[in-house]
Amino acid sequence: MSAYLSKRLLYMVIILFAASLLIFCLYASTPGDFITGNIKLTAERKAELREIYGLNKPMLERYGIWMKNALHGDFGYSLAQQKPVLQLFNDYIWNSFLLAAVSTFLTWVIAVIIGVISAYKQYSWFDTLVMIAIFAAMSLPSFFIGLFLIKILAVDLKWLPPGGIITTGSNATGLAYFKEIVMHMTLPVVVMTLLGLGSLTRYFRSNMIDVLKQDYIRTARAKGLRERKVLFTHALRNALLPAITLVGFELPALFGGSLIIEKIFNWPGIGQLYMQSFGLRDYPLLMGFTMFIAILTVIGTLLSDVLYRIADPRVRL
Repeated sequence: MSAYLSKRLLYMVIILFAASLLIFCLYASTPGDFITGNIKLTAERKAELREIYGLNKPMLERYGIWMKNALHGDFGYSLAQQKPVLQLFNDYIWNSFLLAAVSTFLTWVIAVIIGVISAYKQYSWFDTLVMIAIFAAMSLPSFFIGLFLIKILAVDLKWLPPGGIITTGSNATGLAYFKEIVMHMTLPVVVMTLLGLGSLTRYFRSNMIDVLKQDYIRTARAKGLRERKVLFTHALRNALLPAITLVGFELPALFGGSLIIEKIFNWPGIGQLYMQSFGLRDYPLLMGFTMFIAILTVIGTLLSDVLYRIADPRVRL
């Protein structure tokens, strides 16, 4: 295991280095930037700012400076927000993490429950309704579901706030503050859960169907074990094993999958900040966020491999 981890860590460094070079070159090659796109600045001021931020230097020289600073924990300075990139991450990322963690937890719990029942009652009316609902949820775009729920639950029925993390001008503290955040995050969490539920439920359903056809399940039933024990002790455990590979992909998805949702519900997270920066061509912040997702992807892949080895000792790493 230690030799495998050492080799994988070396690969991670090489992959991240290649990813950083690709990300930097792509953003640096994109026409225009925040300074040239700012019509309020004079030509002299634009030239002065490009000199200050080193934007007039050759691309590889700029990459070397950026990488050297990144290795020291400095991912640059946001031109639009006028703050260090890491400080902006710290200001916004925890809001995104809260939203993503709750929706991911709900998605997995609901998907496992529905997937197991649907596989056990294959071709029943419940299974048919589940499949119809899954395809409907997967067919609708996120912005349509979000706007539809805002129209029904926030505008017409006024049960939930339409957006934001707290009510404008609110001075709530303690339990009232907690309740206010829960109310505001309900709609975006519902949309994110619905979007992730379709594919994950299908995945668990198909795995469970395959496992229920295995010989050891027939043997367990032939021994006279209760159906509940056969289902949840023998079948579910083996059906969940391949899902471990999905855990690694969930890590970058925690922050990369909510870009549009945060924009629709005006949620002050890193996704909305990224969308704003994309429109303003604030490349230092965009590069920092993309690099952050690349780091999470590599770590998530390693994590899923190690978990798979722990869950099934027969697997050789």
